Amino acid sequence: MTVPAFEEYEPAIDCTCAGCAVQRRTAAGGLPTRYGGHPAAHGARRAMVLVTAAGVVLGGGVAEAAGVTGDPAPVPGAGPGGDPAAAAGPAQVSTAAAPAEPVTPADPAGTPGETGTAEPGPDSPQGRPGPLLGSGASGPPASQASTPTLRKTTRADIINRAKKWVGAQVPYSMSKYWSDGYRQDCSGYVSMAWNLPGNEWTGSLAAYGTRISREELQPGDMLLFHNPADPGKGSHVTIFGGWTDYTHTHYTAYEQTKPHTRKQTTPMAYWTNSGDYIAYRYKGLGTGTGGSGPTTKPFPGAAKFGPGAKNAYVTQLGKMLVERGGKRFYKVGPGPAWGSADRKATQAFQKAQGWKGKEADGIPGPDTWSLLVNGTGHDIPAAGGKNGPTASQAFPGRGYFRPGQSNSHVDELGKQLVKKGYGKYYLSGPGSRWTEADRRNVEAFQKAQGWRGAEADGYPGPETWRRLFA
Repeated sequence: MTVPAFEEYEPAIDCTCAGCAVQRRTAAGGLPTRYGGHPAAHGARRAMVLVTAAGVVLGGGVAEAAGVTGDPAPVPGAGPGGDPAAAAGPAQVSTAAAPAEPVTPADPAGTPGETGTAEPGPDSPQGRPGPLLGSGASGPPASQASTPTLRKTTRADIINRAKKWVGAQVPYSMSKYWSDGYRQDCSGYVSMAWNLPGNEWTGSLAAYGTRISREELQPGDMLLFHNPADPGKGSHVTIFGGWTDYTHTHYTAYEQTKPHTRKQTTPMAYWTNSGDYIAYRYKGLGTGTGGSGPTTKPFPGAAKFGPGAKNAYVTQLGKMLVERGGKRFYKVGPGPAWGSADRKATQAFQKAQGWKGKEADGIPGPDTWSLLVNGTGHDIPAAGGKNGPTASQAFPGRGYFRPGQSNSHVDELGKQLVKKGYGKYYLSGPGSRWTEADRRNVEAFQKAQGWRGAEADGYPGPETWRRLFA
């Protein structure tokens, strides 16, 4: 009996014989339909040449394997997923049907976004410098003038303007403009926060700032990365909102990125290209913070507070605490004489930041004062409330959030998603039964954190839960 022999055969690019022509057509049309291949070619996956020991001539024809269900490695440049190494080598000749492409289900238990891995860089293309939309301005952008126009502002005003877009959840766009005339991209956002006369970009914003060290950063300053070699790759800018703790490893970032403006705890200086970010302070920054009295000055010292203290700083502290949720502690006042109400309100504010022990002793220090003066940090929760998730809000485990599951945790998750503004996929509800709407809403929330791929699969993990209920 004659036994078939197998050889490797690669069609020549310039050969006009029928065999090579069929091989080239088959390879070009062999992409799976999900990668853009033609449906008619989906059944003819791999071209194979059968050469028998009796001496079948290669140029006489090409035998195609029938019924092959596996996807071949696409040729380079033909579509996503191409394997250059596989395409470079000769095609393996075989009469055996290739196995079907395996389907690997997502493994929610291994979601990288729940394990503290770094978030990817921002996908934030931006427009070039230009005037405010509808401002009637003409001529070159201000940044191209010999001396950029500087409008006086304060740190408090910068943060307050930044918060307006966060509250409105302004959608990201490099071509659209918000009602205030500023472009809805990262550089347009900083142009708005700094109250610049036009829309700038990462290549021109530095003209409005003075370079400072990262240790000098204060709320209202910016962290800028401009990639001159390829401005569309990685260039980004954020507004510094204040350090999250004494380690100065993370800060509150106000930024415009997809899908909309956000305020988020961010590692210094950013998730990617961290070493290339440069800190700048607006040249037109006033000496004040937007208020009057002692808030225009740095922390006066702990000696100004505590039993026996009586001065204007105590009054100012009380007013700031009342604005941040501490009104219930004051039956009378606030006033210039230090009392138990001041201590309790200060301690409540400190605990709201997650501080404990000596860090939450009820006496303001530099960090407490800075958060209050600049309007950053967490507000004092309502009476009976706790900072962060309550016992009932502790992450119950991934098993509760799967198709077919029905429990109170799913309902609690859905209500919090709606509260945070991520409930657009609910046609009715939310309810206690896990649905595709729940998964899509969770996915939208995860992407808003900057996560992509398996980090944003729509299934909540401990980190998603913590941020959602924070």
